[in-house]
Amino acid sequence: MTEIALPTDGSRATPLLSRHVALGARMIDFGGWQMPVQYTSILNEHRAVRERAGLFDLSHMGELFVEGPDAGPALAGALVTDPTSLEVGRAHYSMICAPDGGVIDDLIVYRLAEDRFLVVANASNAPVVSDALVERIEASRSILDDGSLATALVAVQGPAARGILGPLTDVNLATLRYYAIAEGVVAGMPALVARTGYTGEDGFEVFVDNAAAGELWDILLGAGAPSGLVPVGLGARDTLRLEAGMPLYGNELDRSTTPFEAGLGRVVKLAKAGNFVGREALTRAAKAGPRRLLVGLAVRGRGIARHGYPVWAGDRRAGIVTSGTQSPTLGLPIAMAYVAPGDAVMGTMLEVEIRDTRAVAEVVPLPFYSRAR
Repeated sequence: MTEIALPTDGSRATPLLSRHVALGARMIDFGGWQMPVQYTSILNEHRAVRERAGLFDLSHMGELFVEGPDAGPALAGALVTDPTSLEVGRAHYSMICAPDGGVIDDLIVYRLAEDRFLVVANASNAPVVSDALVERIEASRSILDDGSLATALVAVQGPAARGILGPLTDVNLATLRYYAIAEGVVAGMPALVARTGYTGEDGFEVFVDNAAAGELWDILLGAGAPSGLVPVGLGARDTLRLEAGMPLYGNELDRSTTPFEAGLGRVVKLAKAGNFVGREALTRAAKAGPRRLLVGLAVRGRGIARHGYPVWAGDRRAGIVTSGTQSPTLGLPIAMAYVAPGDAVMGTMLEVEIRDTRAVAEVVPLPFYSRAR
């Protein structure tokens, strides 16, 4: 395969850049990385994941390994969850918050061994999370190894994912539970295989060394072709996660938002032993109740609600849209928005300001889409 020159604008490239270009992907800068936004069309790629399978390059994500005798308690003091409660081989969704309770990033925490954890951070936040964790665990008997630039991550997502990946790995995918991880071999390469994803479908995420990424990508594309697997870019990844009601940092989550406002208060373990950064502020926030709430909106009028569009309740400004799209699966415009608590009741009819007009939007439960179990 022809080598592709690395970006000269200061952005980073994943080890799969040349593959994306060869496949005709449209590339964009995302979180400081050159990433494929689409290969054919967002609609086709979205439908492939819902109906068959899609292959994603997620190598821009941050992989932070925390290990040592105090790794679990140290992470419990740094994050809002309690990683010490995880069994080896299991994972949970977590957040790292600032002292004022604002969300610095949302994370997945995997327990690889009794004293070894993998924390996966969002691409643009990985350096910030890495620095914060180093500072927060420095007094403990644990260390952080930032493997972000040495680790590639690819995901196979969709109903056919297990059938595609299964013959290529010694990991028993049938017994690998949702939010679980196992060490094994994929296509002859050492790998970590996790049953996690960001699409609302069943699927797997595979962590390998950068040097193995290209070969792994090629093998997965070839093995999945008979099942209808296609490469999928960030465009469809966004429509898939929005249908599944999953937050995106920078849209639904940021430093001005608490987990309780985002409807993620269950993630915050206020009762866990020991202190953690943000505990006092989050305790106050839990007691006071949220100033605003994240809701789903089904747009009943014409137009697509986009990030930043105002939401109205009559003549009163009720909130703001955080994410919106035309749902390929449901066939109607959907959005997530922050609104005043009184406007967050299911069935409430609001309006979204779309350019110079207003479209009626109904408050509906999240997620918009749930796969059949």
